[in-house]
Amino acid sequence: MGLFGFLKLPDINQGIQEFQASEHAVLLDVRDTQEYSSGHIPGAVNLPRDEIEKAGELIPDPETEIYTYCYSGRRSDLAAIALKRMGYRHVRNIGGIASYHGPIEK
Repeated sequence: MGLFGFLKLPDINQGIQEFQASEHAVLLDVRDTQEYSSGHIPGAVNLPRDEIEKAGELIPDPETEIYTYCYSGRRSDLAAIALKRMGYRHVRNIGGIASYHGPIEK
């Protein structure tokens, strides 16, 4: 890793490929409901960042693989940290939909 390698943002397109290859993973869109309704990645479930404490209702098994994303990657990073603190063991922030190149559904 180079001197500034820690500044590298996650590649959402690679993250989506990994999500799709995982059999029981959850793709979690942590944007607000209005943003989600305006267009989201197919298969994504919406749980706004400010409601992340409700994750247990949506994802009861702490062993579930969870891939988080938002618009830029910042909220999804905060959500991933919160989920890990809540006991989820396999959480990954994959970045922001702004860099996504695949299909969008409304």
